[in-house]
Amino acid sequence: MEVMSHSSSFLLPAGETSAKRYALIVLNQNIPCFTPLLWEHAKLRLCADGGANRIYDELPLFFPREDALLIRNRYKPDVIKGDMDSIRPDVLRFYLSLGTKVIDESHDQDTTDLDKCILFIRDSPLNQESSKLQILATGALGGRFDHEAGNLNVLYRYPDTRITLLSDDCLIQLLPKTHRHEIHIQPSLLGPHCGLIPIGAPSAKTTTTGLQWDLTDTEMRFGGLVSTSNLVKGEKITVESDSDLLWTISIKKQDPNKTLRSG
Repeated sequence: MEVMSHSSSFLLPAGETSAKRYALIVLNQNIPCFTPLLWEHAKLRLCADGGANRIYDELPLFFPREDALLIRNRYKPDVIKGDMDSIRPDVLRFYLSLGTKVIDESHDQDTTDLDKCILFIRDSPLNQESSKLQILATGALGGRFDHEAGNLNVLYRYPDTRITLLSDDCLIQLLPKTHRHEIHIQPSLLGPHCGLIPIGAPSAKTTTTGLQWDLTDTEMRFGGLVSTSNLVKGEKITVESDSDLLWTISIKKQDPNKTLRSG
């Protein structure tokens, strides 16, 4: 079985991050403190509808000594896409004046705003067959549970696209059953709390290494065992399963002064 490798090097402070091709999507929930760092290195930056309000309102708060207008001009999204029922008119006018591309898909009520943004990225010329873009989605967790469930469903809908859902507290990724997985942990950034949760179907057999409570051909299903509140022991975790799994791990609180650009 082919091995799929996972790393969260995109969370490393500026100057330490490895070359990584990713697109950033900002959703309409509180943005994590490391959002400016992700923004700096993203190849493509999208706001999903009301995510534009978050960038407009919250990013300047990370830079209290700088002029808010300068921050808003610096962190301009490339694209705003969605059904446009959440973005404020003043925010929409502001980013239109800066040249941001706005795509109104209010006619489509069958997909989420995250779905819409992912499809845009998948069709982008930057998403080359030889070098696919990883997708990071901030503001994907917290708030209404039905929104969170919709975001988890997006992971399951696009198993061939590497998508990471992010909040200040944790990240979530899909581990497709088609691969054996090696997860590389940066101890200064992640852990120790983690979990593995079957999605789409129960798992008859899941095997792991590197966890405090490893699984060995273990059955997991809702109504039975689900590996929550586990702990990472080292810097590499391996996972193999007959079911798609959600992998989640806690994100350690970062010193904003080490992650924010100041000029």
